[in-house]
Amino acid sequence: MAEWLYEAGIGENRAALVSRGNIWKARIELEGTGARAGAVLDARLVDRHTGKVALAGGGEALCDPLPKGITQGAALRVKIVREAIPEPGRAKLPKAVPALADAALDPGLDLLGRITATGLPVRTLRAHEPDLLEEAGWSEVLEEAVTGEIVFPGGALRLSPTPAMTLFDVDGPAPLEPLAVAAAHAVARAIERHGIAGSIGIDFPTLSGKAARNAIAEAIDAALPQPFERTAVNGFGFLQIVRRRTRPSLPELLRADPIGAETRAELRRMERLPPPPPATHMVSMRIARRMAQQPGWSEALARRTGGTTRFVSAKEQNLEA
Repeated sequence: MAEWLYEAGIGENRAALVSRGNIWKARIELEGTGARAGAVLDARLVDRHTGKVALAGGGEALCDPLPKGITQGAALRVKIVREAIPEPGRAKLPKAVPALADAALDPGLDLLGRITATGLPVRTLRAHEPDLLEEAGWSEVLEEAVTGEIVFPGGALRLSPTPAMTLFDVDGPAPLEPLAVAAAHAVARAIERHGIAGSIGIDFPTLSGKAARNAIAEAIDAALPQPFERTAVNGFGFLQIVRRRTRPSLPELLRADPIGAETRAELRRMERLPPPPPATHMVSMRIARRMAQQPGWSEALARRTGGTTRFVSAKEQNLEA
């Protein structure tokens, strides 16, 4: 039976939907996440031309449409329909719409609330217990998200998030028709596993026959849960899918701050070391710097492990020696 595994980590919360020992969905919620999808918040109109609003409690969003007759600086209540999306250089602001007249303020569901709302069992994991997330392949899923390399029987996918869309490139040996159909199933599973939404493009091998191209489209329809829209496979093997987007995908989150992702993964490993915790722990220079920038993470680790650990790089250790 499928169940959610949930872990309240340092710097992030994690969840995975596991069935038959495999991860079907992997989700991460970073600490300090801004306005959540579904939140109802008070706001103030900052720019009537762009629809930019300042949210109560901090942060901004783009509201479209604006209430009729609203003036610059006026107060309004909005509902967040899409969270901020990280992109190289800058993040896309959250999207909002005017809230209903009788809508009460609501912070929106956090990760634990969202997985609980699915109605499936939720098991909360502790650091001193067996690492069920890792047994199901947590590190492998994170590696997929960061590298974009996804292997399936008979071929491989290359996942590439871009500001315009998330792209999948299919690679593998002939015969091409069974390769493309197998790839369609692998893409559908990857989309679900990594929480990918918005515009998605898939570059399949070029197939000459219409029946073969239809088989690819039918495989997508069978493997990817609704709702979504898609095009047909064109003569060059390209198919586009559009899914409603409410928050960043796992690859977008991890690639936006790879050092942070590495550091939080290291903290997760440290939590699981047998006591007592080491006085010092050698890490890369960039992880040591991030830990120095996040003193709260070291404090949280000390509370959880019962002792203080100092993260040092090889260069720092050599200087001390």
